[in-house]
Amino acid sequence: MDKVLYLAMSGARENMLAQQAHANNLANANTTGFKSDLAQARAMQVFGEGHASRVYAQTERPATDTSSGTLIETGRQLDIAIAGDGWMSVIRADGTEGYSRAGSLQINAANQLVTGSGLPVMGNGGIPITLPPFEQIEIATNGIITLRPLGEGTAELLVADQIKLVNPDPKTLFKGPDGLMTSGDAVPLQADQNVRIRSGFLESSNVNAVSELTGIISSSRQFEMQVKMMKTAEENSEAATSILKIA
Repeated sequence: MDKVLYLAMSGARENMLAQQAHANNLANANTTGFKSDLAQARAMQVFGEGHASRVYAQTERPATDTSSGTLIETGRQLDIAIAGDGWMSVIRADGTEGYSRAGSLQINAANQLVTGSGLPVMGNGGIPITLPPFEQIEIATNGIITLRPLGEGTAELLVADQIKLVNPDPKTLFKGPDGLMTSGDAVPLQADQNVRIRSGFLESSNVNAVSELTGIISSSRQFEMQVKMMKTAEENSEAATSILKIA
């Protein structure tokens, strides 16, 4: 009976992990640039002594849906959205390079261009983009930042920097604990001049709220089934013990 118990336990564990993934996606349905996580598990046959008759649920490497969300026009100069494929490079808290599509940019106290969560945006030189005080700013489709310095005439324009944009193979990317995408090659990616952005727009989350809610309900029912199997294994074990006592 212990075999049935372990089989049901492995299934219940994967259902709980799937519930967490669906719940996190649903919580970020309105988060700018968020990419939904996929619940990854599969049946894995157990090999060893005896017949290979047991099949457990096995966790696989988490995957992310990298499809684009809807572009929402804001008209704000520091709002940008990736048009099509590609990612914006940012600098993590530990100094490593990460990739994001959350384009609600800000200027911090150190005059650095940062994301809404405060992470510095990386320029093509591999360092944070720092901007002088300005009266007007424009971000071109290729990421070049042009601004009119504070106190200068309308004809005085300055090319400050260029946002580093990359376009890796989606199969080589995975989401880190901080929500940023990371290259599986563990080396910084090269800038791709073909990636285009749209200024004055933000990309919505690609989460399908109805699909995630359906997934939560389905995982909940599967979890209940696995618990019933464990309860049945317990009852069978008690019945077998009673028979042995009578014998």
